[in-house]
Amino acid sequence: MHDHTTLKVATLNLAHGRKDAWHQALLRRAAIQANLDEVVRILRQEQPDVVALQEADGPSLWSGRFDHVAYLSEKAGIPYFVLGEHVRRMKLSYGTALVSRHLLKETSSHRFLPSPPTQRKGMVVGTIRWPGRPHFSLDVVSVHLDFSRNSIRQRQANEVIQRLAGHRRPLVLMGDFNCGFGTKDRTLSVLARELNLQSHEPEATDMASFPSRNKRFDWIMISREFTFLAHRTLSDVLSDHRAVVATLGLARPQAT
Repeated sequence: MHDHTTLKVATLNLAHGRKDAWHQALLRRAAIQANLDEVVRILRQEQPDVVALQEADGPSLWSGRFDHVAYLSEKAGIPYFVLGEHVRRMKLSYGTALVSRHLLKETSSHRFLPSPPTQRKGMVVGTIRWPGRPHFSLDVVSVHLDFSRNSIRQRQANEVIQRLAGHRRPLVLMGDFNCGFGTKDRTLSVLARELNLQSHEPEATDMASFPSRNKRFDWIMISREFTFLAHRTLSDVLSDHRAVVATLGLARPQAT
């Protein structure tokens, strides 16, 4: 049973279904499905309302030739989803996705400008209604920023701001930002300032979501209309990233 006073969200970089293997192309379809079944197990355990995914594959030659997002949606019993194909070429299909228990409306996908030699990144956006409050809507976003260059991340963050700055609804921005709230990389600070978002303990050093570098790359950022009631980085090995899960409440009463 889901609490109608809270919204539970999660974000995970799926790593194309390879889990902790070196590359998804080295795995058989059955192994990819078994890896995704581990994600399903966690989704059934955690029961999030909305999940943001990155490196999420549609039917791709290198990862079993099936739609990973549709697979997770069906197996986890979370009925609504949207996949933004930021890369679609040579029998490859992947990008960012949202999977939701609540109807996703006004969905859209945005591909960032090319950033050679790295592959195109982007974001997907959807609108949902707060559980039990049919007149209160919010936008949820799954975003993936470039891993290789601070300058590209900042440019992509500016694209996020341009796309979302005029949004009319409160916002939950989630994803793999490939950076933290550091002094050298201002990407997250700029996003927080320009979109008026907050994150949970941004300076904390014990919430690494990318263990191989002991870095916190995966973030949930929320508008001031919301508050963090709980926030965890899960220890389960689902990919080279760890899932981040948060329970959100309303910071002040909203009309029902």
